[in-house]
This record gives sequence, structure tokens and C-alpha cells, in this order.
Amino acid sequence: MFQDSLHEVFPVAKAKTLWDRFEFVYTPKHGSWLNMTEIELSVLTGQCLKRRMDKIEIVKKETLAWQKFRNNRNAKVNWQFTTEDAKIKLARLYPTIQK
Repeated sequence: MFQDSLHEVFPVAKAKTLWDRFEFVYTPKHGSWLNMTEIELSVLTGQCLKRRMDKIEIVKKETLAWQKFRNNRNAKVNWQFTTEDAKIKLARLYPTIQK
């Protein structure tokens, strides 16, 4: 992998120094799960957490009740952002190929 490549090019000490400078974070191929999570958290906030609660036990109780209600209704996020939509909205991020 990447670490092996560093060892092929640099001495061990230098490769380790370079390796330690990186922070690897898992990023899924498709970001829609993150958007759906943000939408669901927004619904939770709007329907359940928009008032002041002075005890964490109340927050836990209310959140659990909200979760059970959503699960019983089989509520889902209706994700409709397609690849074509992304190409339009995020055109500046897509390369243009000149023929």
C-alpha cells in the first residue's frame, strides 16, 4: 500500500516521518449517506429537540420516544439527488474535456 511505496522511495526513518504526517480518514464512494444523516438529524431537532431540556435524562427519553415513533412509521429519507443533478450543481468540480 501507500506505506510500502514510501519505503521503496525513502530510507526507513524518512518514510516513517512522512507516514506520521498523514491522517487517513475513511470516506465512502458516495456521500449521500452523510446527507441523509444530516436530514434525519434536522428532523430530530425540529420535531424533538427544539425546546430547552435541563436534564440529559429528559433528552434521552424524548429522543428514544422520537426514534420509536419514526421507526414504527417506517419513516425514510427520500434521497433524490442524482449524478446528473450533481454534475449541474457541482459543475465547477467536474473537469471539462476538450476534444
